Amino acid sequence: MKIAKPSAHGFDASRLAAIDALLQTRYLDSGKLPNAQLLIARDGEVVHFSHAGAAREGGKTVDEGSLFRIASMTKPITSVAFMMLVEQGLVAVDTPVHHVLPEFKDIGVYNGGGGGVPFVTKPPAEPMRMIDLLRHTAGLTYSFQNRSNIDAAYREGKIENWHGGHDLDGFVAALAQIPLEFSPGTAWNYSVATDVLGAVVQRVSGLPLDQFFKTRIFAPLKMKDTFFQVPKGKIDRLTDCYTLIPGKGRVMYDRGADSAWSRMPKLVSGGGGLVSTALDYHRFNTMLLNGGELDGARILGRKTLALMTQNHLPGKSDLATMSKSLFSEASNAGTGFGLGFAITDDVARTMVPGSQGEYYWGGMFSTAFFVDPVERVSMVFMTQLSPSSLYPIRRELKTMIYAAMT
Repeated sequence: MKIAKPSAHGFDASRLAAIDALLQTRYLDSGKLPNAQLLIARDGEVVHFSHAGAAREGGKTVDEGSLFRIASMTKPITSVAFMMLVEQGLVAVDTPVHHVLPEFKDIGVYNGGGGGVPFVTKPPAEPMRMIDLLRHTAGLTYSFQNRSNIDAAYREGKIENWHGGHDLDGFVAALAQIPLEFSPGTAWNYSVATDVLGAVVQRVSGLPLDQFFKTRIFAPLKMKDTFFQVPKGKIDRLTDCYTLIPGKGRVMYDRGADSAWSRMPKLVSGGGGLVSTALDYHRFNTMLLNGGELDGARILGRKTLALMTQNHLPGKSDLATMSKSLFSEASNAGTGFGLGFAITDDVARTMVPGSQGEYYWGGMFSTAFFVDPVERVSMVFMTQLSPSSLYPIRRELKTMIYAAMT
């Protein structure tokens, strides 16, 4: 692929090269990460695209065709899908969730006490609305947080198992039987909210979620390597994926050659199920940077995207104030949340170079992206190691990318 001259787009080439050196020495040579791929673009033009480390054990180096499990980088795509339906007048940001998913009509809020069933509940102060799903203020949680009786109930019910007993409708029905952790809109908690949003997209559009993505987003954007199930003819490009287990070190989580992603999941996860490439996600980023359009294909209106990328936390609060989560794909101070993205609301409080109004997210296997509409810069970082909170690599990358700007 064509890579533009960095100096022509306001970057110092030697400083960009220093990022690759840091990735190699600090993360690859030390064995912390299995591989690393970094794409940096300005005005949609790729100015830096580097690859290092093996795609599979004993295999060749990752390259531009390598496929990565992007996990929660799926969430912004699901949020865009929902806003496409908003633009059609089929649903609204403030629509109560139970108007589309009636299973949620009588869901209560956990009222303390011991775990187990039946839970002691109380009615929520306000109904859960679509905005609560988009910004993670719905009162839902994730089973892996291990911090409450509610996430314990998620684990016991195995409702997040992609290859388990539930399809998307069954997932919604099972989830609605478990109380909320808090009344919607009163706190922030990283959660299965975007999976629920995927069910909303499916119900409102009348299309299976994977088909909506394929026909309404991926095909128009020419994202030919993004899917929930890796096609048989492309499985050789899927990288190995690892997890770090205390006392055991880095172990195989999902082998590319016989990956779980080679099979279509029963539960299609709008919160974390996609596989993609850096180049495909770059196209998604560029559509966002362009105000919803790429190469003549308009996915969203400019003002819709402007609405999505503002801080929608109540009272313009930040995650440091509102978060109940033990885990997030964002740092907290100075960070707000929009309709599907973390938003840098106060650069000084983040203590990392950046721009007010930039938006970003990441995935549990340490992938990440950001879009800066002020500097017209975007980034995609790919690797495959969980948990994503192990190393401060996202902060280091962001610092060095901004330091390379001239």
